[in-house]
Amino acid sequence: MPKPEFVYVTYIETTPEKLWDALTSSAFTQQYWFDTEVRSNWKIGAPLALVTNGKVTDTGEILEIDRPRRLAYTFKHEADPEMRKESATKVVFTLEPFGRIVKLTATREGFGVGSKLLDGISKGWPAILSSLKSLLETGKAGAIPPVALGIEGFE
Repeated sequence: MPKPEFVYVTYIETTPEKLWDALTSSAFTQQYWFDTEVRSNWKIGAPLALVTNGKVTDTGEILEIDRPRRLAYTFKHEADPEMRKESATKVVFTLEPFGRIVKLTATREGFGVGSKLLDGISKGWPAILSSLKSLLETGKAGAIPPVALGIEGFE
């Protein structure tokens, strides 16, 4: 098994069920993920699409569903022409409850050498998951301005 090339761990005061819904429901993702919808029927082998402002930005396929403990899917960037040339990567979310806290571990693997996508993910996903944490704990997503991410071409 390849070693993940991106790992992000956070602890969120919520339930595994609420966190699962926040990861898989457009009603939630649009609040913390730069107004992005996540579209899938959440069955193994089903397609996945991330849609921002009516445009498909990323696609994938559901690999694993173990609600509310583990979710895995492939992830292929579609919006940026350079990143579109890169191979699909694998995303895994692991949710571990500890009383009133859920440990969320997000991993990404399968990036090519010199991946532009890895650079973008390393800057963008911490902001997205931080905003998710704020939403679940306070009811309001963190408003992180895209310019703060330092991602080339993302304004």
